[in-house]
Amino acid sequence: MFDYYRTLGPLVRLLDPEVAHQAVVRLLKWGLVPAPGRFEHPALEVPLWGLRFPNPVGLAAGFDKNAETPDAMLRQGFGFVEIGTVTPRPQDGNPRPRMFRLPEDAAIVNRMGFNNQGVERVAGRLKRRARIGIVGANLGMNKDTEDAAADYEIGAARLARLADYLVINVSSPNTPGLRTLQSRGHLEELVGRTRAALDGAVAMGRRPPLLLKIAPDLAEADLSDIAAVSLAGGLDGLIVSNTTVARPDSLTSPWAKEAGGLSGAPLFEPSTKTLRRMYILTKGKLPLVGVGGVASGLDAYGKIRAGASLVQLYSALVYHGPGLVNRIKRELVQLLHRDGFATVADAVGSDTRREGWR
Repeated sequence: MFDYYRTLGPLVRLLDPEVAHQAVVRLLKWGLVPAPGRFEHPALEVPLWGLRFPNPVGLAAGFDKNAETPDAMLRQGFGFVEIGTVTPRPQDGNPRPRMFRLPEDAAIVNRMGFNNQGVERVAGRLKRRARIGIVGANLGMNKDTEDAAADYEIGAARLARLADYLVINVSSPNTPGLRTLQSRGHLEELVGRTRAALDGAVAMGRRPPLLLKIAPDLAEADLSDIAAVSLAGGLDGLIVSNTTVARPDSLTSPWAKEAGGLSGAPLFEPSTKTLRRMYILTKGKLPLVGVGGVASGLDAYGKIRAGASLVQLYSALVYHGPGLVNRIKRELVQLLHRDGFATVADAVGSDTRREGWR
């Protein structure tokens, strides 16, 4: 099939990164982005949390903050889409410019600051969709909120019946004080209150899984605390990881020193290291979603073998376009068959287990 992005991509990248992103979202909303012939395979199906993911390749939060294009992105071949981050009240986010391409490094730096239209607008759009395909919602707090847990309670209660899973995002580096919520005391309260709000909102209905998205820059003690809180109950999985505040020496782009979170290829190694560590600390008992630097089937396979049941990507779309999704899925099938795995689930954590639970 003709890959139109090979022609249009360089033109799109001539625009300011945020302007280009907004233009792509509008084109998707208007149905002007062609959907490729969908590639699926039984080996890629992942049953998890009572849901059936047609494939393990998802769209990470950040692309569709306001639930404007989840169905359009599912048609691009994703096995699931995560909208948000959404906060209770609308907010503008940080001043522009706040997104920077690092093409020399296949990376992005952003300091968006949870810009979104608020949970009521998002809830309205999710309510109107046909609920075909798996769509999760990533929850955050407003910048000026004093009681952080209250914002997550609001988001969870409002979207409990509209999303297939919910994510507590406490790991963005672009909201002051947010990452401190990953400490054990704060986290126990946050998870407990969010879970209670979620349970109250669904009452006798199906409760969507509740996940926590963590940073790749945490110390070993912090990872141990997160694992302990996760295994104690209240969480159904972890997303590993958000963007990093670190700047590897290998970066060559002039934008590398901009403040914000770094994503893309340089994030693959540190995020996968954290993923592997969390798989060990949770003893493989908690489903993990691997995010960070996924740009090929081999990258996705590396996350899976490190311990991820599902993977997500976003930054790679900037450089490779939506055709990347089906390429990753085809490569994944080949890699699974090469190594004798019948399904994705069979490969989850295989490298980590082989190396030992250390």
